[in-house]
Amino acid sequence: MAEPILEVRGLVKHYPLTRGVLFRKQIGTVRAVDGVDFTLAKGETLGIVGESGCGKSTVAKMLCNLERPTAGEIRYRGEDITRLSGKALKAVRRNIQMVFQDPYTSLNPRMTVGDIIQEPYEIHPEVAPKGDRRRRVRELLDVVGLDPEYANRYPHQFSGGQRQRIGIARGLALRPEIIVADEPVSALDVSVQAQVINLMERLQAEFELSYVFIAHDLSIVRHISDRVGVMYLGRIVEIGTDEQIYDHPTHPYTQALLSAVPVPDPDVRERRERIILSGDVPSPANVPSGCRFRTRCWKARERCALEVPPLAVPAEFRHGTGPQAHDSACHFAAERQVVPPGERDVDGDSSTRTH
Repeated sequence: MAEPILEVRGLVKHYPLTRGVLFRKQIGTVRAVDGVDFTLAKGETLGIVGESGCGKSTVAKMLCNLERPTAGEIRYRGEDITRLSGKALKAVRRNIQMVFQDPYTSLNPRMTVGDIIQEPYEIHPEVAPKGDRRRRVRELLDVVGLDPEYANRYPHQFSGGQRQRIGIARGLALRPEIIVADEPVSALDVSVQAQVINLMERLQAEFELSYVFIAHDLSIVRHISDRVGVMYLGRIVEIGTDEQIYDHPTHPYTQALLSAVPVPDPDVRERRERIILSGDVPSPANVPSGCRFRTRCWKARERCALEVPPLAVPAEFRHGTGPQAHDSACHFAAERQVVPPGERDVDGDSSTRTH
């Protein structure tokens, strides 16, 4: 893999859990993100998937410095941006932009589209002189597939897909190297989702962008991603290429997620076993000891409660080059998937949601 332009090491974000109105007393800690590691190479798309509440959006906000981490490092081109402030942080923010989840609330309804896209130039005037900004706005609208004449319209005059294109244009305004896309198509119709994904792929090639693409739809993530990281309760439990994750998953949680993805081929659907996890996701304010997935895992043993499994290539695959040789945070990742009868479903029903 090419030299990474972004390295995340031991990223942690904890929020105090308080009680009281006048005299607030801390009664616990919410471990939203609790030790996340990954890298991003130039031109690469890293997909991050997981259930709602697993910490995906919190990671996205920390990458863009909208949230300050409790601990850990985010290195952009070798420099830890978590320690920056003032002009140095402002310069880095220009190169790491964000596309938000909801196109209906992420655009200011009181501003025209032209003013929304032009606003980044007010913060970074060195990127575009005042006399050239209107031309650049028109160019950006054209690049994302919108009529440049729409620059004087307001957000309420656009559909959801068009609004997300406006958000993408705003993200491109400063010509960043990295775009963090936090579930950018989840609020859109299925037909519009495909259009926005195809647009993002075209822009990536045209502008040499790197993406951190966060979503809960596993099929969309596979379509756009070079590598995929699976999150559970504040940690990445498995990471690898799209082929490794989708065709050769080694972590039980990843296997359960993939078993719920709808399959169009009825023959394949009838043969496939759907894994139904027992219980609910534990609260991030009261996480289990050891492996966080052990309370819902059919492979769990005493060791799982005592030791936190490292995110590493399982020892059994460490010296191989096969598709199983990728990082997985499971003590028994190399064991064949065997699901207890009470947790199986072989009727082909794929109604279980993955988020």
